[in-house]
Amino acid sequence: MRRFCFCAIGLLLLIVTMGMPARAAEPAPAARIIVLVRHGHYAPDPSADARLGPGLTPLGIAQAKLAAARLAGLPERFDQVWVSPLRRARETASVIASDLDAPAAVVAAALEECTPPSWREAELPDEPAEVRDACAKRLDQWFAERFQPAAGATRRELMVCHGNVIRYLITKALRVDSKAWLEMSVGHVSLTTIRIEADGRLKLIAAGDVGHVPPGLSTGASGDPERSLSLSGEG
Repeated sequence: MRRFCFCAIGLLLLIVTMGMPARAAEPAPAARIIVLVRHGHYAPDPSADARLGPGLTPLGIAQAKLAAARLAGLPERFDQVWVSPLRRARETASVIASDLDAPAAVVAAALEECTPPSWREAELPDEPAEVRDACAKRLDQWFAERFQPAAGATRRELMVCHGNVIRYLITKALRVDSKAWLEMSVGHVSLTTIRIEADGRLKLIAAGDVGHVPPGLSTGASGDPERSLSLSGEG
């Protein structure tokens, strides 16, 4: 009798198991390519929103159009677009989006400009150390979440943000002291490309690339003078 019960239970478990859907295999890790674009040229504006800051100047809009043309010429489309909430970044992303076949940009608070700790503290804005530490913590978390291998197929992402953010993320990708971020300079609408391999290795493909911006329109990098661009014949 006991043997019959065991056999019946085994048969019942077999029937139940056969009726269950097969568990899908976990997708294999794949590469993720991230392109970080710094916003275009902007200028102080006393009337701008104190929280979101000023928008692009005419020069900044022209720079963003040049970046858009460069990105549109890439052989693969972007699967995701992220943008800082600040106005200059959102306007840059808007100009770029007009030339790209890409999803609508998603605002990411983590990409907002801030000033992390540096070896050269005397050259930074006067603010409490805890503010700098909070900046670094926020960017560290974003890096840990986003700079990881993709799943199933290669993924390409665009992040439109700020100079301090981009330089800090470069130090994270290189696994060097993050306080070295101020030793770099990335101009307006420059492109920084980081590839995360399927096995988790990171490669800096390009940093602060402004090959799409003519020298006469280049601003924002150390040593470059600020310029203005006046447009005539506007309707």
